[in-house]
Amino acid sequence: MPDPIPQWQIYADSDVPEAFVQAVKQQAPGTEGRYLPRLLWQRGIRDVEQLAGYLFAANYQPTSASEFGQEMQWAVQRIVQAIERQEAIAIWGDFDADGVTSTAVLWDGLGQFFPQHEKLFYYIPNRFTESHGLSKTGIDQLKHVQVIVTCDTGSTNLEEIQYAQSLGIDVIVTDHHTLPQMRPPVIAIVNPRTLAKDHPFASLSGVAVAYKLVEALYEALPDIPEKSIDNLLDLVAIGLIADLVELKGDCRYLAQKGIEQLQKQSTKEATRPGITRLLELCKRSGDRPTDISFGLGPRINAVSRIQGDAHFCVELLTSLDVERCRELAEETELANARRKALQKDVLQQAKAKLAQIDLSTTGVIVLWDEQWSGGVLGLVAGQIAQEYGKPTILLTIDEEYAKGSARSTNQIDLYQLVKDQEHLLHRFGGHPFAAGLSLAIDNLPLFAQAINQRLLQQSDPPTPTIQADLCVTVSELNLELYKELRLIEPCGMGNPIPKLLIKNCWFNAGRNTKLQDLRGRKVEYIRTPFMLWDETVEKGFPGVWWGHYAYELPTGRCDAIVELENNTYHKRYEVRLVGVRACDDVNVTASTQWLLDWRSHRTEESAIELKTAPASWIEFQTWFRRAISQQLPLAIAYPPPTIMPPVEIWQTLVGIAKYLSRTRKTATRQQLYDRLQIGDVALKAGIQALEQFGFHVSYENHCFSVSISHGNPEQSNRAIEQFLTAVREEQFYRQYFAQVPFGTMRSIVSQWN
Repeated sequence: MPDPIPQWQIYADSDVPEAFVQAVKQQAPGTEGRYLPRLLWQRGIRDVEQLAGYLFAANYQPTSASEFGQEMQWAVQRIVQAIERQEAIAIWGDFDADGVTSTAVLWDGLGQFFPQHEKLFYYIPNRFTESHGLSKTGIDQLKHVQVIVTCDTGSTNLEEIQYAQSLGIDVIVTDHHTLPQMRPPVIAIVNPRTLAKDHPFASLSGVAVAYKLVEALYEALPDIPEKSIDNLLDLVAIGLIADLVELKGDCRYLAQKGIEQLQKQSTKEATRPGITRLLELCKRSGDRPTDISFGLGPRINAVSRIQGDAHFCVELLTSLDVERCRELAEETELANARRKALQKDVLQQAKAKLAQIDLSTTGVIVLWDEQWSGGVLGLVAGQIAQEYGKPTILLTIDEEYAKGSARSTNQIDLYQLVKDQEHLLHRFGGHPFAAGLSLAIDNLPLFAQAINQRLLQQSDPPTPTIQADLCVTVSELNLELYKELRLIEPCGMGNPIPKLLIKNCWFNAGRNTKLQDLRGRKVEYIRTPFMLWDETVEKGFPGVWWGHYAYELPTGRCDAIVELENNTYHKRYEVRLVGVRACDDVNVTASTQWLLDWRSHRTEESAIELKTAPASWIEFQTWFRRAISQQLPLAIAYPPPTIMPPVEIWQTLVGIAKYLSRTRKTATRQQLYDRLQIGDVALKAGIQALEQFGFHVSYENHCFSVSISHGNPEQSNRAIEQFLTAVREEQFYRQYFAQVPFGTMRSIVSQWN
């Protein structure tokens, strides 16, 4: 069946009212208003009265913490009572970035009222040995306190709350996750899900709710705090942007204010040495939301993903001990390097499993493996969901349960889908875009079948899409565009980073490189630098393609979707490549006359010949669009494929690698295709297997070169098996394309836009 081919969509150039354009230019002096009005209009920001507050935090009127109503009053009253009675209080956090920063906000905020480590304590569960939320084991370690304040967790832990009560401990819940049907027996539950969906607090994450509790306490006891509450806003920004919440209303305001505070940490005004060192390590300045989403957030999350215990992250974010913070930041950086390698391995293995699945009849991707590291499953699930356009659940298996993470796409409420199978689950929790779950191993096949049926009953399987916001030229990738795009920030759920479509462009790829950790060890995570050109420039524009090799970039004209970035480390603007395909200057809808069948009868007309059976519909589509761009039909002219045993292909590939390393000669991509009879996907898997096997493969000037390197025996067998799986999959498709009726091809082509 056809592979999932992402459909590219571009917003139509709808007329933006001139009055709105002028209003935007008035609110954003110093900009030309070429792009910003259209972006705002597309995203539904059309109320002129709200423009000033949306674009600039200084013009927004933040909502009072009292909007949480009586629950907030009860929470503050109990904490004030604990202060007066000199009771001990514990913060119960969580191990992800939102949970860690929530804990840090309460640690610093409540630390203005309680002596830390004497009357104020914090507890964060271990990702590997515990789960999200309260646990009886953890509560037993807090028997000496009289109050527990949760953050980013706790709403559905009814049994654990009752257990704490039995020990004489009062519980205050601050959270943003799904509420139970009945209010839990707590002193207070401060959760934005108790408010209307259009309330300014509706999308607050855990860290923002924790901040609002501290804000209410500051208002109740204004004479006690010695530090301004604004000092907490950098922590709030990190948690908000790292979590999957919609940045609107007060959520957007807090993120904007928090970034203003965060960028101070890379200056002489720095107040958090741990954050300062983290910014140095990720080579960022803290003035962009992407400094969090691609820099700080992944590093904080990596600690629990690799070590399980994220307890020291709170110390990293709040301590004033420069040397201690430097030590913890570097430990965090090493964990992140290890996370990248694990994430890449699991992604490869998951894709190998996907190759065995008929995705045309799959609504929700559910995969499991006993070897997978549970700490990176959420990240990989997110990558697969985005690439394949389907909600994805990945699980690892221990002796009794399968545990894992789920990520959604295309606005599908994944939490509800999982909840509908509650009778098969041991535990679960989350929100519409992300969830965690565990279930008995014996229930896995039934769960996968049931959740797929549930989604397919609701709607047709979603088609993966990439939505472009603006069509620009390379010459427009300049300061003016950057200034206008920045006013859209902070970006996140509901307000994605603007994607720019560049047509009829081409690439000059640099040498792909592997990252290195602090100890100089290579990390199995690839980045390819490039220069981007089109007819409007005489000098290429720099960019990076993460997770891809240089040879994967097309060699001719193409269309690309990119995101514009400011690389403060290299002091330049650059783009991040999101998607690339052959030029689409001609609308190919219903262009079946551009397809010829020469397998049995050759005609005299000129055509682009497809002489080797493709290994996927994506490869076939690439050939078709290439022919269209040259204004020639595509002729299907391949014979039945010759099928070599996959093991023999691997042995041949190793022989080629030995020959190239010994002779220092090079080979082109086409030479490897012809010699091995494989395509892009299998070649990429083969190169990865070679590098685990003991070779270093580089790609420069459209040629591969090979040298001897250090192998990884633990990973090589698995990498070789992934290569063999990719070869088998491609061979299956080549045999399929050798026999597929021409009418089926014409039907598929007619669906492409």
